[in-house]
Amino acid sequence: MRVSNMLANTLREVPAEAEIVSHKLLLRAGFIKKVASGVYSYLPMGWRVMQKIMDIIRDEMNKAGGLELGLPSIHPAELWLETGRWNVYGDELFRLKDRHQRDFCLGPTHEEVLTDIVRKEVSSYKQLPLLLYQIQNKYRDERRPRFGLMRGREFIMKDLYSFDKDVEGMRVSYKKMYDAYVNIFRRCGLEFRAVEADSGAIGGKTSHEFMVLAQNGEAEIVYCPNCEYAANVEKAEAHPEVLPGEELKAIEKVHTPGAKTMDKLAEHLDVPKSKTIKTMLYKADEELVCVLVRGDRSVNEIKVKNLLDCVNLEIASEAVIQEEIGIPMGYVGPVDMPQKVKIIADAEINYLSNIVVGANEKDYHLINVNPGRDFRIDIEADVRIVEEGEKCPCSTGSLKKARGIEVGQVFQLGTKYSEALKAVYADEKGNNNYIVMGCYGIGVGRTMAAAIEQNHDQDGIIWPMTIAPFHAAVIPVSSRDEQQVQVAEGIYQDLKNSGVEVIMDDRDERAGVKFKDADLIGYPLQIIIGKKTITEGTVDLVIRKNKEAQQSVRVENVVEAINNLIKADIRSL
Repeated sequence: MRVSNMLANTLREVPAEAEIVSHKLLLRAGFIKKVASGVYSYLPMGWRVMQKIMDIIRDEMNKAGGLELGLPSIHPAELWLETGRWNVYGDELFRLKDRHQRDFCLGPTHEEVLTDIVRKEVSSYKQLPLLLYQIQNKYRDERRPRFGLMRGREFIMKDLYSFDKDVEGMRVSYKKMYDAYVNIFRRCGLEFRAVEADSGAIGGKTSHEFMVLAQNGEAEIVYCPNCEYAANVEKAEAHPEVLPGEELKAIEKVHTPGAKTMDKLAEHLDVPKSKTIKTMLYKADEELVCVLVRGDRSVNEIKVKNLLDCVNLEIASEAVIQEEIGIPMGYVGPVDMPQKVKIIADAEINYLSNIVVGANEKDYHLINVNPGRDFRIDIEADVRIVEEGEKCPCSTGSLKKARGIEVGQVFQLGTKYSEALKAVYADEKGNNNYIVMGCYGIGVGRTMAAAIEQNHDQDGIIWPMTIAPFHAAVIPVSSRDEQQVQVAEGIYQDLKNSGVEVIMDDRDERAGVKFKDADLIGYPLQIIIGKKTITEGTVDLVIRKNKEAQQSVRVENVVEAINNLIKADIRSL
């Protein structure tokens, strides 16, 4: 390929719409083009990277026993109504009507469509297990599309669905996919962690997210440097901290005017926030619930929602609190909380003594309050956000925090969809059983963007060799010097013949423009043909990820040197 024939216009200025590094560089390097908010075209350079990622995914899916198929993007509402997700999925679901006024949606995911196929095609245990996958466009009407390919309204995803006879079989399929994902992201040259995660709207109890570690990561994770434990903050657990016990004191009511926040309360009473309780009131569907965490902690609303198995969870408004229990906001506490309000206490609460809580009266708090003696606890559970430095739940290590970009997620679904859609198989005795499912997704565009977030410098992208648009670029310093062009052409043809994915910058541009574009686009290897090539018979070989390590290579040795560098780089992954 020659640059003069490539649709790849680079930009010197950062587009105003771009917010994060990957978005800026993908636009500047000519990899993508915005069509509408959250909708992008992939230009040839970008599509080459996408295809390489998809090739790696296909290879690992096929090795794991996956069967690729093609599924429609337009789904009839009837299938989504059967599973109950037509209403639950919310405004992110693109909905449309055909000319006959029948309801459809654009597929954000394909559990319904594929389970419908399996329930019609699979009848016997002899046909299981099945691993079926596709790589296809998905659609989600994001409230605020942003960060380029990180959060768009149309995106490309690989989704595989496993169908097994029983839970044990599902776990085997899950492990196959987990291992395949490890191989995929390793082969893409990414530093990542598999973290325990919440299943969200997809469903199921067990899930892992594959997070590429990056400073601009949208999600926060915690991990233990002493063991393999890692989790999204929505899911992360830690050992409850046990504070030193005290002799129980008599409860007292104290005047605390204006102390509506934990900081103001701790300052007013001169106590650490760890000696206070944060009392939060939520509407869980139609039920008012009270959640207690230590004053220096935060409520993990995902954990609360999962614990209560509710559809909607939101902080109760002041008007709702006043109407239902007549307590002023800012001074709510668990003592004498009405029986109709369920009290959920974090696991740390029972380890506290002589603590401060709201008195359920404006400008007053209670001190020397003790759980069990002074207030009831209906449910005790881990409902807080884990903080850095807390003890790991699996070892003696201290948890650390990092930011990550989710590029894939795997779920153990169980029978959620097979029960809803009546997908059954006949076992050896002729009895019908629900098929046990798992689902496994990878965001292809997100993987490309995440690779950039993790691999860039001030000059542009530094692609891992396996997913770079081209392995090497041949750059004659002067396209008007016939000798340089002749040598460049010979090296270019020899590299092509040896199987190297190579591009030649044959443009009649200044050398500085070519070098800047090569760095911006991120070719892993650059072969510079200049005056020294003609006088000394050598070229400058630049390795993009370490530009200082420039090598001088004789023209006759270039092909061997390039092939060795490519092979060594790929073997290191």
